[in-house]
Amino acid sequence: MPSSLILELPALADFNQAWTELTDWLSLLDRVIKSQRVMVGDLEDINEMIIKQKATLQDFEQRRSQLEELITAAQNLKNKTSNQEARTVITDRIERIQIQWDEVQEHLQNRRQQLNEMLNDSKQWLEAKNGAEQVIGQARTKLDSWKEGPHMVDAIQKKITETKQLAKDLREWQINIDVTNDLALKLLRDYSADDTRKVHMITENINASWGNIHKRVSEREADCEETHRLMQQFPLDLEKFLSWITEAETTANVLQDASRKEKLLEDSKGVRELMKQWQDLQGEIEVHTDIYHNLDENGQKILRSLEGSDEAPLLHRRLDNMNFKWSELRKKSLNIRSHLEASSDQWKRLHLSLQELLVWLQLKEDELKRQAPIGGDFPTVQKQNDVHRAFKRELKTKEPVIMSTLETVRIFITEQPLEGLEKLYQEPRELPPEERAQNVTWLLQKQAEEVNTEWDKLNLHSADWQRKIDEALEKLQELQEAADELDLKLRHAEVIKGSWQPVGDLLIDSLQDHLEKVKALREEIAPLKENVNHINGLAHQLTTLGIQLSPYNLSTLEDLHNRWKLLQVAVEDRVRQLHEAHRDFGPVSQHFLSTSVQGPWERAISPNKVPYYINHETQTTCWDHPKMTELYQSLADLNNVRFSAYRTAMKLRRLQKALCLDLLSLSAACDALDQHNLKQNDQPMDILQIINCLTTVYDRLEQEHNNLVNIPLCVDMCLNWLLNVYDTGRTGRIRVLSFKTGIISLCKAHLEDKYRYLFKQVASSTGFCDQRRLGLLLHDSIQIPRQLGEVASFGGSNIEPSVRSCFQFANNKPEIEAALFLDWMRLEPQSMVWLPVLHRVAAAETAKHQAKCNICKECPIIGFRYRSLKHFNYDICQSCFFSGRVAKGHKMHYPMVEYCTPTTSGEDVRDFAKVLKNKFRTKRYFAKHPRMGYLPVQTVLEGDNMETPASSPQLSHDDTHSRIEHYASRLAEMENSNGSYLNDSISPNESIDDEHLLIQHYCQSLNQDSPMSQPRSPAQILISLESEERGELERILADLEEENRNLQAEYDRLKQQHEHKGLSPLPSPPEMMPTSPQSPRDAELIAEAKLLRQHKGRLEARMQILEDHNKQLESQLHRLRQLLEQPQAEAKVNGTTLSSPSTSLQRSDSSQPMLLRVVGSQTSESMGEEDLLSPPQDTSTGLEEVMEQLNNSFPSSRRHNVGSLFHMADDLGRAMESLVTVMTDEEGAE
Repeated sequence: MPSSLILELPALADFNQAWTELTDWLSLLDRVIKSQRVMVGDLEDINEMIIKQKATLQDFEQRRSQLEELITAAQNLKNKTSNQEARTVITDRIERIQIQWDEVQEHLQNRRQQLNEMLNDSKQWLEAKNGAEQVIGQARTKLDSWKEGPHMVDAIQKKITETKQLAKDLREWQINIDVTNDLALKLLRDYSADDTRKVHMITENINASWGNIHKRVSEREADCEETHRLMQQFPLDLEKFLSWITEAETTANVLQDASRKEKLLEDSKGVRELMKQWQDLQGEIEVHTDIYHNLDENGQKILRSLEGSDEAPLLHRRLDNMNFKWSELRKKSLNIRSHLEASSDQWKRLHLSLQELLVWLQLKEDELKRQAPIGGDFPTVQKQNDVHRAFKRELKTKEPVIMSTLETVRIFITEQPLEGLEKLYQEPRELPPEERAQNVTWLLQKQAEEVNTEWDKLNLHSADWQRKIDEALEKLQELQEAADELDLKLRHAEVIKGSWQPVGDLLIDSLQDHLEKVKALREEIAPLKENVNHINGLAHQLTTLGIQLSPYNLSTLEDLHNRWKLLQVAVEDRVRQLHEAHRDFGPVSQHFLSTSVQGPWERAISPNKVPYYINHETQTTCWDHPKMTELYQSLADLNNVRFSAYRTAMKLRRLQKALCLDLLSLSAACDALDQHNLKQNDQPMDILQIINCLTTVYDRLEQEHNNLVNIPLCVDMCLNWLLNVYDTGRTGRIRVLSFKTGIISLCKAHLEDKYRYLFKQVASSTGFCDQRRLGLLLHDSIQIPRQLGEVASFGGSNIEPSVRSCFQFANNKPEIEAALFLDWMRLEPQSMVWLPVLHRVAAAETAKHQAKCNICKECPIIGFRYRSLKHFNYDICQSCFFSGRVAKGHKMHYPMVEYCTPTTSGEDVRDFAKVLKNKFRTKRYFAKHPRMGYLPVQTVLEGDNMETPASSPQLSHDDTHSRIEHYASRLAEMENSNGSYLNDSISPNESIDDEHLLIQHYCQSLNQDSPMSQPRSPAQILISLESEERGELERILADLEEENRNLQAEYDRLKQQHEHKGLSPLPSPPEMMPTSPQSPRDAELIAEAKLLRQHKGRLEARMQILEDHNKQLESQLHRLRQLLEQPQAEAKVNGTTLSSPSTSLQRSDSSQPMLLRVVGSQTSESMGEEDLLSPPQDTSTGLEEVMEQLNNSFPSSRRHNVGSLFHMADDLGRAMESLVTVMTDEEGAE
């Protein structure tokens, strides 16, 4: 807005400021609405946000009045100004803020509606999720309940039926999963601006689990069907195979018989025919070899599954029979071949067979070597195991051939004679027959040994390779299971980590809960370190076995390691962030209390955790909360209440409401105290303990009274009040008993329940209380009115008379019990009368009496009703009664009865009877029978002082309350020693009932110049007494002025006389002692010298008197400075004044002028010190300057203010010092 318009219409500045503040608040609120994110699917988080939105909407509606006031102010401004530009600007701003208001309101309502819809959708999704998890759990239970049983046809059929039923159930349950996925997709789509990680992760887990269940069911169904087919087909295949073996055995037997016929070697055609038949038989055997192995493998599998059943032995015999027949058939086939081959060139055929076997063995050895090395993952090694099993089957198939050949060679070498060998060996004829036979034998034997050696070596290598494969399979399977287990646990922890909200978005109150949850997660994942070490150990074992892990396994292990490290780092970072947030923003940091003040105020914390408040506008600091300062200033309105008990109670009632302690029940307070384990009453509480306990108290009140309790403000103000009462020195510690006394005294409870609780706190375990413990309780209780400056009316802060009164009431027993204490408290002792009066004030607030006040004519009377027991139908309201107003014909000492609740008919009849009796009683009767509203105890001046209990540390110097108590004691002394301050018209009853009248007359006697200034409170008494000190100081200054004038006149007379006679300066005292008179002139000089010495003596005596006066003056000034500067000095924080309730009236009127005068006084003092330190001038001018300073220091028109007194006293002190110096110098000169 242009500055010219603001200058033209000053009210525009206020409008502009209000408009800017409201606009900024709306913009901030809009940003907060847009930045608030919730965890979708988390009902607790959504409900908390809905509660926040509700509170925000209520605050928004409460601020509508500001908008309406702004609109009204704008309309008024437009009506007042004729400037078209100003009217346009105002209209534009009002339209803009209305549009902004509507937009923010729409955003709030939309967000609230969205949160409600999100809550409903999340509930539906959670219900669907629970249903999906339930069906997944049921499916897993069924899958886990299935165990491997006997592979019997009925059992397999039953498994197939169960599997198909589960598959059918899965198809029916699929709708639950689909509904859950649809609702999850809706949440992810509709609330993508919020945090949807929880929904996304849970949905993924559900789908993954459901897919895994489907896969397991499908695999099981396929396995069961395959097993069922195998169980049905295996007997048929076995019978068919056995039938073929029977036929093959018949054929083999025929061929074997034919091959063993005599003279078969001579019939070459028959041999070829038999060889052809044998080859056909061997072909069939090779064709059925795979069939045999499959039957044997399947039979062994079925046999293992039938273990323990009746069918197992039968199957076992049939398998043994099959194996035996197969082995016999193979042997027969080999024998047939041997016989047929032996029919012609047998050694050559054996030689070729051995060579073929050697080649085959070498090929198998190479094949076995090619199977190395061991694979690096379980599937690869499993494949290697299958390959090697096939390899072993080949070895097992070849074993009979090798054994038969070796046996044939052995038999051939043993049975053939040398002649036969010679005949068979048709090589070069040069060698002799014996040598040729030896060569054939050696060749066949060597080849047979090589075959045998290679065969054994191949079997050994095969067994060693199988052992390595088995060991690798075991380790890799264990590694895979450990990796899967670790992966599952890491996924679970990562799901929890993924649900974490940013620390900045967490509620301050929930920081501790989140910290505990993260610590629990840290403890939960700590055992994962053992899993990681176990996996590392397995990997190391595989490495030592020479097994190089596959890239897949290496990447899996690396991924697990990285995830574990990242999880550890994330948890530690989360713990650190939560610790820092809890430290910086939690209850320990008091950060949540920073919102208890608004600009330009700022809440700060001293090193001992005590809060103080900085006003950046005035650049000052103070101990008291700004709202507490306003509250204390508002309490000054109650100073017109004449009766101290009611004045104190009404102040406490206003304080109680401001602290919201009127909402706190005794049970809630006890629960909070017990929750924080505050049982040791002598133990000190630091600031953080106090704040934590108060936070618990106000949290509960905020839940019960949402719109009435502002937690930060209430906690901060209650802390402020407790420190003002029990820790005025701001040491940061108060006793537990003091804390309980303060809270319980102002809470909402029955009066006797409070008495019982407080007595229980100081009673011993047996339920009795001695004088010391009772003194502790009463001492802490009396601090409450003492903080308000009202302690003098309740017997002072010396609690010994009250303790003595209580035990005298108990017949001087060494200990009292709760019943006696309650009886004594029902008498309302003077030191505690403020507490029952507080309860009556609270009860009378809403009381409505159907009566009319005879003074102000109020009808009906609200609050207290005072009915006269001297006159019929005479009532007074509380305002008139407290102010001391009376109607014509009624005296203050007449008996009256107080009602804090509407009267009943019985009470009306009773009061009528009393009035009737009092009508016949005289004034003398009422004077002899004064009515006391409480149990009186000795005043602070009576009795021996009991040792004050050790309470919270106080300031080293006397505070304002001590001064007020001191002045109250002086009033009591004057009351006891001299009754002349009272007028004769005041009756004894009035002097007892109305102590304020005594204070009034006493103040009038102190200040006769202003009889109308009647003090109404202890603070005003203090002002009156300071006025008395100021008058006394002025009288002393006037006497000193007169004394100085006489001294100046005497000095001038003596100087003129000396100059008139023309005398020279007097010599020093040693030179003035003549040896003998020489002439009349000398005698005259000697006489003159004697006179001068006598005059010097008088001057020194006067100087001594002046020095004594100066000391007295300095003492008076020091005392006056203490009295005047004490409220400021005791509240200094970083060089600024603090507020105090007892001096609020003084500060409101004269704090700033006094501050300026004190600064001026300090400046004068510093200048005076520089003057005193300057070189002295000659004696003649020095004395004149001293007198001039004296004359200038006491002008004829003195101003009656403290600053002038400071200047006058300082100047007078410097003048006295200068005078002493000048006189001493003159004495030396003379």
